Amino acid sequence: MTEAMPVAHSQLSLPQLAGLSAAQRQRLLGVTCIGGPAEAWHGELPVQNVAAPLLGRSAGALNEIWYSAESCRSGESAGIRFRVDDNVLYGVIDVEESAYRGGPLPLQQAAEDAYRRIFALLDRESCPYLWRAWNYLADINVERDGLERYRQFNIGRHDAFVVSGRLAQGKVPAACALGTPRGPLTIAFMAGRTPPTPIENPRQVSAYHYPSQYGPRSPTFSRAAFAHLPGQELLFISGTASIVGHRTMHVGDIAGQTRETLANVAALLESANGLTRSTPYAMSELSLRAYIRHAEDYPSVQAIVEAQVGTDAPVVYVQADICRHDLLVEIEAMASHTLGNC
Repeated sequence: MTEAMPVAHSQLSLPQLAGLSAAQRQRLLGVTCIGGPAEAWHGELPVQNVAAPLLGRSAGALNEIWYSAESCRSGESAGIRFRVDDNVLYGVIDVEESAYRGGPLPLQQAAEDAYRRIFALLDRESCPYLWRAWNYLADINVERDGLERYRQFNIGRHDAFVVSGRLAQGKVPAACALGTPRGPLTIAFMAGRTPPTPIENPRQVSAYHYPSQYGPRSPTFSRAAFAHLPGQELLFISGTASIVGHRTMHVGDIAGQTRETLANVAALLESANGLTRSTPYAMSELSLRAYIRHAEDYPSVQAIVEAQVGTDAPVVYVQADICRHDLLVEIEAMASHTLGNC
């Protein structure tokens, strides 16, 4: 575990995690466990369990960790488990929809309640700025109570931003929302003491300006965002898909959608490089997570990603449903640069 920057991101196997010293564990901010349940030793750590299978890997779970250069304090509030240091807070909340079945659209109510709790925590901990959110929900494309579940989630999230006094557009966080076969609504998030710098894609309509054909409330996220800590710049690229303007491109064509998705990632990098406080970012330095709707499409997606990003870039492939029924692949990414005095 390097101490070069205030916050770092890595992948560790279960034996590696189990082998960390007590001092190293004290620096862990949180864990995302994909493809299997988290191990009990995580203790007070915020752990997001993503109930989606890994692709192209041997059996078992993948643990992606965030860690700090300093010791972190643990906390739990309103169902949120979190860790915080002097600059950043990382938390996880899992919400069971069954608790909201007394009224209409339980997922909408669950999403609003979850985000209202998140914002209340961030205010209490003096880390008011939400930088990045990872949202996973079951049956994302299924219509229930007359409305697709992803659209229900968007209403709840949007209303929480409004009620909590956050802007519903502009300086909103980077985010993704993916579908899983089962499990609660689970949200992992990272926040800090400085506002994010939102980044939009000139090839796309901003998500928060989508027309009403995509639901009663537009998705509340930026296409990408910078977050700044002392001596460090984090680049978060939101879940990105084969969308130009606001329309899905290459319907039914996995190769076409993958190439269009990577073209959007490249466009976001170009926009980011016009705003960065550091040296320019390159595709080859990104750490990526690729979500693929159909497992049989994995070899095609992998071949195109490796051809355009390079074989050395760390890429995790996950089978998951995408937020639109006609989207076959979605890619998110992150990178980090050191800064001088900032």
